Amino acid sequence: MRLYSLSVLYKGDSKVHLLKAAYDVSTFNFFQRSSVQEFMTFTSQLIAERSPLGSRASVKEQEYLCHVYVRNDGLAGVVIADNEYPQRVCFTLLDKVLDEFSRQVSKMDWLSGSPATISYSALDGYLSKYQVQTPGT
Repeated sequence: MRLYSLSVLYKGDSKVHLLKAAYDVSTFNFFQRSSVQEFMTFTSQLIAERSPLGSRASVKEQEYLCHVYVRNDGLAGVVIADNEYPQRVCFTLLDKVLDEFSRQVSKMDWLSGSPATISYSALDGYLSKYQVQTPGT
């Protein structure tokens, strides 16, 4: 059971844009890592874009399960995990991350922010904390 990506996005009037993201692509071949990360970024934006405000959903994409939560204020979170990762844990993580993010990052920054300009460093910690360690790893 693995988490591969944790993203915070903003669903504004025109389109969804990425505010901050963390990735764990260590299980992929070195030469595949950048394309896998691009796929995860693109998929996260697409799923958030297609989800209505105030909704939660789980979408299967290739061998991954993508869990999305779009709040009524437009802040959205996406977790990309393997098929075995518990759905309830993913939504608990998204609740926690979006609540914390909205307290620490001004709503003004959601409109024009980008991963380079938003200062919120907790995603990598959450991604590693919520990894399920299997015996022998």
